[in-house]
Amino acid sequence: MNAAEVTAMLPGLLAEAALPDHPDRRPIRVWARSGVERLTFPGGASAVFKYAEAPFDHEDRVLRAVAAAGLPVPAVRAARHTEGLLGMLIEDLGEPVRAADDLLGATTAVQIHRITALADLPRLGEVELASLPGKIARRLARHGASDDARSAATALCRAADTRAKDAESPPFGLVHSEFHPTSLHVGAAGLRILDLARAFIGPGLLDLASWHGTTTAPDVNRAHAFLTAYAEAGGPAETLADRGGQNPAAWALGWHRVWVAEWFAQQIGMGWAEGAEDTWTTVITRHLLDAAELLNV
Repeated sequence: MNAAEVTAMLPGLLAEAALPDHPDRRPIRVWARSGVERLTFPGGASAVFKYAEAPFDHEDRVLRAVAAAGLPVPAVRAARHTEGLLGMLIEDLGEPVRAADDLLGATTAVQIHRITALADLPRLGEVELASLPGKIARRLARHGASDDARSAATALCRAADTRAKDAESPPFGLVHSEFHPTSLHVGAAGLRILDLARAFIGPGLLDLASWHGTTTAPDVNRAHAFLTAYAEAGGPAETLADRGGQNPAAWALGWHRVWVAEWFAQQIGMGWAEGAEDTWTTVITRHLLDAAELLNV
């Protein structure tokens, strides 16, 4: 990401938001493809400056759309787009007063998934879900992978149509896609949902599988408890029904790992893993092996 291009967006954003020039800039989190900074102004006013490259460069539109649909998200004060780059100013939520727990995660997921349609968001239905293992297999063939990864991808391809069945059963609607405790900010003004840059329309169970992360071994019992909490918080009864011939917790964890593996495979194709391809393929392999076991293929 070009720091000069990011900085060049700031004067126009400040003017659009009617904020003074030359704020103090303090990084909150900065990655290779995006960044978040706190801007402070004379007199104590502040805002958050968030910038991101494609494919994360439409978050301002998602935030405005879901806010109009009733979700509590940070207010967008200004946004600008250049080729493949988003810069936006959003409200400064301050420091959180507490961390999000499982109950808050379950009740917030119910809110998110009640939005069943938003214009211009990608859709991941049964057909698209079933196509993911094939996309992974083709990318691995181009970029190289272990025998274990190829074998798991092949097994998932063979079973994909069967295991993807019922993907469009409720909850099916807005999927946050990066739904973790850190995606929920509980501050002085209440709850705000963060990080919706990769939101799509699809199976809400993928969010529920995402909540506890994928860096440790999948825990079907823990996932089932979270699905149960979600259903008890107002989620649809179908949440706890078998789908694709599997129990819902295993189905959710398995397909979420397929979705994550496909995203890492995309990153290799975009050149993001240059010089570290082995690390990416190791992550893909782990997710595929977990998915094959969870989906019983």
